[in-house]
Amino acid sequence: MFRKRLKHAHRYQEIINAFLKNGFGYFIYRLGLSESKAGSKLQPDENLNLRSIGERLHTILQSLGPTFIKLGQIASTRRDFVPDEIVRELEKLQDQVTPFPFDEVRKIVEAELGDSLENIFLEFNETPLATASIGQVHTARLPSQEVVAIKVQRPDILPTVETDLEILDDLARLMEARISWARRYQIRKMIDEFAKSLRAELDYNYEGRNGERIAKQFIDDQGFKVPRIHWEFSTKRVLTMDFIQGIKVNHYKQLDDEGYDRRQIAERLANSMLHQILIDGFYHGDPHPGNIIILPGNVVALMDFGMVGRLEEETKYQFASLVINLKRGSTNGLIKTLSDMGLLTDEIDMAPLRGDIDELRNKYYDIPLSQISLGGAVNDLFTVANRHQVQIPPEFTMLGKALLTMEAIVEGLDPNFSIMKAAEPFGERLFKERYNPKTLQRMPGINSLSLLKPLPNCPRISRK
Repeated sequence: MFRKRLKHAHRYQEIINAFLKNGFGYFIYRLGLSESKAGSKLQPDENLNLRSIGERLHTILQSLGPTFIKLGQIASTRRDFVPDEIVRELEKLQDQVTPFPFDEVRKIVEAELGDSLENIFLEFNETPLATASIGQVHTARLPSQEVVAIKVQRPDILPTVETDLEILDDLARLMEARISWARRYQIRKMIDEFAKSLRAELDYNYEGRNGERIAKQFIDDQGFKVPRIHWEFSTKRVLTMDFIQGIKVNHYKQLDDEGYDRRQIAERLANSMLHQILIDGFYHGDPHPGNIIILPGNVVALMDFGMVGRLEEETKYQFASLVINLKRGSTNGLIKTLSDMGLLTDEIDMAPLRGDIDELRNKYYDIPLSQISLGGAVNDLFTVANRHQVQIPPEFTMLGKALLTMEAIVEGLDPNFSIMKAAEPFGERLFKERYNPKTLQRMPGINSLSLLKPLPNCPRISRK
């Protein structure tokens, strides 16, 4: 650890100064990175204002650049252990960066594609269409006359990110050694997962393959579109795709003025996300309005697949089981599913956990589907789990965030559209497929007796 601090001494000092400047002197002192608590506004026995903490964390992470902005954006999905007041501030983190010069764009594209811009493209727009912390987007015209969007990675972004990731790993070690809640939540493991995700995002081939995989889910669906990747003009640092021009999904007035059917758009968006999650188990992890464009004919176009979620077959079933048991008011069903997931350790006091789940159950029991937020219900369950130190798998927390983001858009499109009701046929199909004899034969390590156990507790989805 000492070598890392010596190697990255300047960057370490920048990070420490950012925390000290914003009143986190006590935190730096607890980590052993400062000999003084001077300047700290956050004493351990103080009645903390969570919103103020969130605002200051937002300021710190925004000032420290791409790695820390991404870290804050990921942390905002962890409602299972980050308080709502802080989540709301972290959700405001944006890639507020200036474009890098066109000379740098030219150097990168020509080095990656092996020829001059003039020989590769008929036209190349020098002014970026969009700018972010990792890269920026330019439009161009291919020799085939097709107009494309080209994402170009920032110069020297990789070594900058790698330095920050090494420092974050070091800080996570210190936190687990000195702070009990950091050990309980396995902060170093979270940082490791974050590092893998960010490194994947820095490989544009990965993003392109993600987009193609989701596009295949809807290959016969004319109401859904994903930009086609032009692989002959793409590398790890340059990604060329079809240029899609339309209306941002949350520009509701423009949709109305141009005669779009907001109800149909809401239905298509919701069904596409539910299909990705519950049927294919591979979904867009960041479906915010900037990544969703509406085309003529109420076609929904998804873009930017740097962040995706994956759910294994068993995980899909467990997620559906949690939601359905919550709706049915089955405390036993919820606890059984948590147990089947291996989340209920011997250290957990079951009596208060059962009491809190009973209270949550009463909140949703016998409530009309149209009045229930799927993402809200999931995150309520995660909050209860967190209160009792039940560690929810990270793939579920990303899922909860994606659902909440999508639901907010759908509600803006059509306030009367029910995500829970839309999810019913997908859940029904999921359970039918799970207990299909052909599916069961493919499931390794299962015998006939083990198959019978879940059936009495299998949620009844269909109302027919």
